[in-house]
This record gives sequence, structure tokens and C-alpha cells, in this order.
Amino acid sequence: MDWGVNTAYKTYKGVEVEPKHMMDMTLIPSIDPIDIGLGSSEKGNAAPSAKPRKKTMTSVYLKFFETAPDGKSRRCKFCGQSYSIATATGNLGRHLANRHPGYDKSGDAAASTATAPQTTVIVKKSQPQGKAHQVDYDHLNWLLIRWLILASLPPSTLEEKWLVNSFRFLNPSIQLWPGDKYKAVFREVFRSMQEDVRLSLEQVSSKLSIILDFWTSYESFFYMSVTCQWIDESWSFREVLLDICHIPYPCGDSEIYHSLEKVLENYNIENKVVSCTHDNSQNAIHACHTLKEKFDGQKAGPFCYIPCAARTLNLIIDDGLRTTKPVISRVREFALQLNECTDFSEDFIQFSMAYREGSWKFPVDTSARWSGSYQMLDIVHKAGKTMEAVVRKNGEKLGDRMILTAAEKTAVSIVHGYLEPFYKTTNNMCTTKMPTIGLILFFMDHISEMITVCRESRHTPEWLKSVAEDMAKKARSYSSQVCNIFTYMTAILDPRIKCELIPENLNSENHLEEARAHFMRNYSTGHFPSVTSGYGAHEMEDGGSVSFAEEIARKKRRGSIVSATDELTQYLSEPPAPMPTDVLEWWKVNSTRYPRLSVMARDFLAVQATSVAPEELFCSKGDEIDKLRFSMPHDSTQAILCIKSWAQDGIKFKYRSTEIDYERLMELAAASVADNNVTSSDKKQK
Repeated sequence: MDWGVNTAYKTYKGVEVEPKHMMDMTLIPSIDPIDIGLGSSEKGNAAPSAKPRKKTMTSVYLKFFETAPDGKSRRCKFCGQSYSIATATGNLGRHLANRHPGYDKSGDAAASTATAPQTTVIVKKSQPQGKAHQVDYDHLNWLLIRWLILASLPPSTLEEKWLVNSFRFLNPSIQLWPGDKYKAVFREVFRSMQEDVRLSLEQVSSKLSIILDFWTSYESFFYMSVTCQWIDESWSFREVLLDICHIPYPCGDSEIYHSLEKVLENYNIENKVVSCTHDNSQNAIHACHTLKEKFDGQKAGPFCYIPCAARTLNLIIDDGLRTTKPVISRVREFALQLNECTDFSEDFIQFSMAYREGSWKFPVDTSARWSGSYQMLDIVHKAGKTMEAVVRKNGEKLGDRMILTAAEKTAVSIVHGYLEPFYKTTNNMCTTKMPTIGLILFFMDHISEMITVCRESRHTPEWLKSVAEDMAKKARSYSSQVCNIFTYMTAILDPRIKCELIPENLNSENHLEEARAHFMRNYSTGHFPSVTSGYGAHEMEDGGSVSFAEEIARKKRRGSIVSATDELTQYLSEPPAPMPTDVLEWWKVNSTRYPRLSVMARDFLAVQATSVAPEELFCSKGDEIDKLRFSMPHDSTQAILCIKSWAQDGIKFKYRSTEIDYERLMELAAASVADNNVTSSDKKQK
């Protein structure tokens, strides 16, 4: 039998019946009702019904009760309450009126749900005009799944009694799945969507770059996220989360390596990975080193692991804030009061206008991250008089402890001036569309120069020179790890950087020759069509006869084309593009000029300089992510975080390889609400 959309309900125990409220689109495959309660375990065949019992009475109430197989009792379809078969129908009616008010409105849906065989489709055809839509309450469970995932909430959320009771208050016939069923659905959706991700990566023709991030949950479980990036054939930057791995005890480099190796094997991308950017921890470094040894042994091609520039810069800045941290903490308390109390913030605005100390908007950033800390320095440096005036006016509430001494104000002003270039750098990193290796190295080189100027200036206080020395050590350590032939090749392929803006300790003739050798060896002419001569058929008319001068000109042109086959040399001979240039758009436009070098650029420009988005590390956005990760229970972390990330990347929700059309579900829910509102309005008018 053809078990399709139009025949799903037509055969039930061999009896042809007309389908009611037929669904016009198959969205969920045949599934085991034990797993999620939507389908049949016999590939769509309905389970055998109980032997029909001869009815001895008729009543409008009986359709809301079902008779037990033994024929001795009846059970309420809403709450499961059992009554003797001899119970008067009047008592059944009183039960419905007292326990399930409004049963007559939702009873048809409940009755039909209980008696009809469950199906595998969830989108209904339009119903006859004048009849209100009936909501399939299994759809509600699927909508709740989407809500849990997008809100990053564990299934245990739906086990809260107040939430369950709220649903039952709205409609007694609503039945939420048990928590175990939600977890089972999450796992199955995770597997289905993960398979789509795996298949999509098989189609990627360029090299892949991966980044690692780590965190610990409130249950003290250690996790690693593995994310993959590449540049597609249309020169768009692509990124997808591969997995969230629980790193088993003792959470060392061996455990990290084996977890990472398993992820790469599951996606079958070991031969495509060209780099791994880690979080600078020693365990991650050792794990990446082991992975490189494996790849080198397999001769899988070049592979490099890179420290996170953003985390390094964050540690450098933290050293710079060390002296003023006590002051920053007090100013943060003051700023929190400004954000919470309108009177305080209005006083601040008025005083700042009177003292001409700038224009301020509230709430201000009070996070403990770099952006919030610099905001505290900004308040003292730019609005010191205003702050003191507000504190003195509201001394009873704010306290005198928030009034800064002259020495504290001086120290804040010095640190503020010193760290201002750092703040501009991090802002640029956060707002840059694609922070390439070349651009990040350019910024880090600038940071090193600022530190050197501070250390060597005779006007710098000794306490700040000591701070700058610690900052310089971290900068040198990062430079020693990141400066190699691999990052050199990646940097020069940024048309804004090339060789002119690369740090001196990275820019060497040896690196250039190695880069050229790698280009000629791996992106040679043998892999590409030959360079065209540039002459069209229309130039060969009249039997191909051309003038003597034209022949000479063509020979010269061919000579210039041959000498330009080293596209890398030609590319580097041109001046760098302006800094605002969109790197990927530049290569998209110029790929015809550099057909071989552009392939190399696609492979290397996907390499990331940071293991985390800069705005997640330097700004308050990171607080939200940390709270989410910290509070996620172990049994939901992998499925929920992966499915949420994949859905945000445009990957469709799927259950056992069948797409779940949430847009259609929402349309049905909205139509049902609208129809119910119209019905209620009509009843009131009558």
C-alpha cells in the first residue's frame, strides 16, 4: 500500500474511510510512540483496537470516556479518572463540569485523538468553512522543543509543576511529553542534523580551519567546542559548529587530543584541516602538537596550530589594569548605582553639562570585562568632577568611600592614556568583518610598539614601567609561538597587508622563498588550465594573416604572460589595498587575475587568529555566553547547544531525516487562536 499523504488515513484495519482534517505535508517520519508519542511502530499501520463493546446507553458525556478492555470501567480521556461501568451518566457529566470546565469546546479534539490511529504528518488541510481549527496538541510539544532549543533551556524546564498546570488551565486536554521523551527527541534531532552537517562538509572543495574553546559547567564537567571555518567558492566566509565534547577526567592533553581526533574522524575531514586555533592553555597546545605529529606522519599536507591573539591581548591588558583595579571596583559600584537610580543618573547628566565634561548616556557598561573596565576609567578621566559632585550630593546613599583621592585620579589618568590605543585596537578587532591573521598580527605588532614606548620613556612612572615589562613578556611569548612560515603565508595573502605591513620578526627572505616554493609545489600550473593568450577568434580573420608589426607585438605580449606565471610575485609587486577593503570581495574580483593564487588564498585566509570572537571576550556579550554554558546540565549540553547553533546557521530542524516545518506549525497555531476568538465573539453576540 502506498503510505503517502493522501492515503495515510484511508485504510484502517481494512476499512476504507474518508480522511478527516487531512494534512497536506509530511513533516515527521514514522516514529515509535514509545520514543515521542507521535507515530506508529509498524511503519504507519495502526495498532489493533480493543474488541468493541456493545453500548447499552447513549449520552453526550460518553464520548469523553473510554471503556476499559475488560468492559468493567470507564476512564476519563482528560485526566484518566476511572468510574464503574454502572456509574450514572449524570455523575460522569458532573465530573466533566467540575474537573474539566470547557470540555465541550475541546472534547472533539481529545476524543478524535484518542480513538483515531496516530499519524506521521502534522500539517492539516484547510477545514470546512465555519468550523474552528482544532489544534493537534502533539504539535505543541514540537513547538516546545524549538522553544527549549532556541532559549537554551533543558527539558527539565517543562517538568515544573507551575508550567504544566498553566497549560492545563488553558486547556485540560493538553498533554506534555515526559522529560525522557524530550531528551530522546533532542538526541534524534541532533543525529539527523549532524548528518546534514557532515554531508555539507563533503562538498567543500577548499581547506578547513578549526578552532577550540573550553569551559567548565556548574556540575564541574569540562567541555570543548570544535568549530570549523572555510571560504566557499563564492568567496563567502562559512562557519559551523562541529561538536560539543565532554572531556573526561583528568581533562588533560591526551583526553583533549582523543576527543578532537574523534570529531575529525566522525566528519571525515582529517585530510582537509589545515590549522587549529586553540585557547593558549598548555593542555590544548600539547594536544594540537600531537595532532600535528599524526598529520605529519600521514603526510596529509601542511598543518599548524595557532595561539589565540584575543586571549593573549586580554591577558596583556589585565596586566595594564593591575594597579588601578581597586579604583575600578569602586567606580563600578558608583556606575551600578547610576544605572539603577534615575535620580542619580539625572544628577550626573546635569553636573556633566555644568562642568562641560561631555555627554553621557545610561545605562553605562559595568561588566567586569575590558570594555566595562575601560568605561570606568573613562568616567574618572573625563568626568571626575561630575562623579565627585554626585557622590557629595547623595553622600548618605552612596557613601564617602566613592570619593577618589588626587593620587588615585592621577594614576587613573595615566593608565587611561596608556591603554587608550589598546581600547581602540580591541574595538577595531570587534567590529572588523573578517579579522584575518595578517590584520591581527598587524594589530599585535602595534601593541608591542606601544609597550616598548612606555618602557623606554623617561616620563613613565616606575610602577607603570614594571607593569609594561610584564606586558612585554606576554607579547614576546605570543610572537614566538605565532611567527612561522605558515602564518607568514596566511598574512601576505591579505591584500591589505602583503609584505609591507608584516611584523619585522616575521618578514624575511627565507619565508618568502618558502612561500613561493609552497605555492609552486601545491598550486602549480598542472592543476589548472593554461593561461590564455588573450587573443580572440575575431583577431584571426582573413585566414590568420596579420601584419609584421602585429606578430612582433604578440611575441612580446606572450613573453610578458610567461614571466607572470609566478602569480605570487606579481601579486606582491603591487601596493597593498586600503585598510577598509573587504578582503574576500577583493579576491572575488581579482581571482581571474590570479587563478592559482586565489585557490591558495581560499585555503589560508580561513585560518583564524582567535579561538573566540573578540566581542565575546572583550565585551559584555561574553557574560551571557558564560552564564549559558555554566548553567547547562550535562545531559542536554551537547544536543541543545549544537542544534541551536546549526539552526541559527540555517540548517533545517530534522527528525530521522525528515524536515520539521515549524513555520507551518505556527500558522496552524495562529489560525486556531484566531478562529477560537471569532467563535467566542459570535457566542457573546448571540
